[in-house]
Amino acid sequence: MSQFHRAFFFTSAYEERDLPSSTSIEIAFAGRSNAGKSSVINTLTNQNRLAFVSKTPGRTQHINFFQISAGKFLVDLPGYGYAKVPASVIRHWQSVLENYLQTRQALKGLVLIMDIRHPLKELDIKMLNWFSPTGKAIHVLLTKADKLSKQQANNTLREVDMILSTTYSNCSVQLFSSQSSLGVDTASAVINGWLDDK
Repeated sequence: MSQFHRAFFFTSAYEERDLPSSTSIEIAFAGRSNAGKSSVINTLTNQNRLAFVSKTPGRTQHINFFQISAGKFLVDLPGYGYAKVPASVIRHWQSVLENYLQTRQALKGLVLIMDIRHPLKELDIKMLNWFSPTGKAIHVLLTKADKLSKQQANNTLREVDMILSTTYSNCSVQLFSSQSSLGVDTASAVINGWLDDK
């Protein structure tokens, strides 16, 4: 059984002071609202409702910690880029997320979720620019790959990979689909490597 399958909700944090101190390794998941972030977490953990999936973008308004074993956590960050969220909330998220991504010692790597039909939007680039200078690993999941033909999906993968490889040396990318389970084993292997790398 994958270690992800043992994941359970641990705590939520809205302010930096609420972040747990009892962690040794954290893997963060970030992405634009409605890119499929919660579905990715649920698919990787083989649980239907671990991360809340909503048809209303912007519902994740806290940093949610899911423990998978002693000191090891998957971290669901608030979705970004949804216009109907109040400006004050957006400013709060940006401040907390930027500080978390740039200064959190336990953070080992970032899984960045992008809808394959709309990759590398302005806020995705901003997220990459926030996190890349830390030198920590970034793995991009191009989600909803089942919505495109195999050829279209592979063409988009090549285009995104070319852009990322020329700008972000610590970044990798793959296709992913929660519906068809495409790329689940690959993503699990990458994240397991981060968790087990001492």
